[in-house]
Amino acid sequence: MLRKAVVPAAGLGTRLLTATKEMPKEMLPIFSRGAGGSLVLKPMLQAIFEQLYDAGFREFCFIVGRGKRAIEDHFNKDSGFLTFLRARGKGHLASELEDFYAKIDDSVIIFINQPEPRGFGDAVLRARPFTSDEPFLVHAGDDLVLSEENSHIKRLVSAFSTRRADAVFFIEEVENPSAYGVVSVEPLGEGLYKVLDIVEKPERPPSNLATIAIYVFSPAIYDAIRRTKPDKTGEIQLTDAIRLLVREGRPIYALELLEGERRVDIGTPEGYWRALSETLSFSTR
Repeated sequence: MLRKAVVPAAGLGTRLLTATKEMPKEMLPIFSRGAGGSLVLKPMLQAIFEQLYDAGFREFCFIVGRGKRAIEDHFNKDSGFLTFLRARGKGHLASELEDFYAKIDDSVIIFINQPEPRGFGDAVLRARPFTSDEPFLVHAGDDLVLSEENSHIKRLVSAFSTRRADAVFFIEEVENPSAYGVVSVEPLGEGLYKVLDIVEKPERPPSNLATIAIYVFSPAIYDAIRRTKPDKTGEIQLTDAIRLLVREGRPIYALELLEGERRVDIGTPEGYWRALSETLSFSTR
């Protein structure tokens, strides 16, 4: 049983300036179903945390950077604010927060600092003391998949266990694969693929299948990250570490999203606009 989830949320969010000058992009609001079924706004990171909690995870490690204090504050219970809301006749909002706080109280949550933006791979490597020798899930703080009852998370965990994999992650067809990590794959049936190669933002993409930043890893990924050289920007890419494992013949697999499952990404203004539209549609159907 997977218990631990690592959520990197240390990116600078430069493509969303000036909105992200003080506010972490992972705290930007999206639409969601509230505890009573009503439509509410939640920070992206809260929606991710609640998805993982509802899928059975209880131990969380958030990788944060400078200027991310708002994340820690949000995941800290504020009893005084609950009293304020109830005194103002806003009990329904207090109840919404109480549901969130109950999940926090039932979880172990730690924060690890990434002082400089050295890449997604470096962020994951910093979680090594938290995960120890256990397999673990990694979920980017600005990526989200919408599915009924979080079925995509359960499929990912199941594929990892069944295949005794060192890595399993989601992929989807995109129009501009050169902006993503891109895979070459061998189909195994029922939306599952064996990964033959993976490359970060290639000039000549080998396919139109792009990675989604939700993964399950064995501890083997840590040694691969340590052996991964920084790219031309000085960052250590997680994709490059996965490629090392693929080339060494380790069992690496990819899962396609099912019909009705939708990925939303708030990394760009256009992506954020689509995220608002998709989460509104999903939350009100």
